[in-house]
Amino acid sequence: TRSAGVDFIASDGLFSSPVQLTNAKGMFSSTLAEYCMMACAYFAKDLPRLMRQKNDVNWEQYPVLEIRGATLGVVGFGDIGRSSAKLAKAYGMKVLGLKRSIPESFSDPYCDEIYDMKGLVELVQKSDYILIATPLTEQTRGLISKEVLQHCKKTAVIINVGRGPIIDEEALIEALANGDIKGAGLDVMTVEPLPKDSQLWKLDNVLLSPHNMDMTISFMQESTEFFINENLPRYVRGIELLNPVDKSAGY
Repeated sequence: TRSAGVDFIASDGLFSSPVQLTNAKGMFSSTLAEYCMMACAYFAKDLPRLMRQKNDVNWEQYPVLEIRGATLGVVGFGDIGRSSAKLAKAYGMKVLGLKRSIPESFSDPYCDEIYDMKGLVELVQKSDYILIATPLTEQTRGLISKEVLQHCKKTAVIINVGRGPIIDEEALIEALANGDIKGAGLDVMTVEPLPKDSQLWKLDNVLLSPHNMDMTISFMQESTEFFINENLPRYVRGIELLNPVDKSAGY
């Protein structure tokens, strides 16, 4: 597939077949990591207030937050999560990572603490910014539930670059509207395009983008070239393919 996720082609027939499946893992990691840090800065520096004051020709100073010293929790410490962690470290952040399975020898200079799925609540309790970068599978659908959101800091910001259904969207809207969390940066939603009557459009503490933060000018060309120049020749010659998808895991 031209994307990292394969949820849009998932079927029992495909997953039970001998067909080899590969993805474009790593193609979009850098631009999504940049978006992650932009979303952190959006809330830390209160960009909406800056824009309002500029529009109102209003010179009014106000205190801002530092990103340095804050904690980024990465739900899905894969290519996108690790690329985001690398930038976060450059900003001076502490990074907590979460993976479905953790190798015994796990060690990463960009991750201060690593958790398995049982540590999700502890991760969100400790995090100032929570990046959702896991693929959508039956195990991750609704992973960020109402209960999990209730464990977040009131100052926490949720950033989702994975898939919309990973978060219970109604519970997220409720938490945002009630001020139970500070804000959310969402590049993906449960239903896309986002319905015009969705409350997400109206909430001041939500940064919305139309699932385009991976759409660099060259993203289609790069993923196609990877397939044509790397995996297609390997397939023809019977060599092991790059970026194989574990069909049992769904990514």
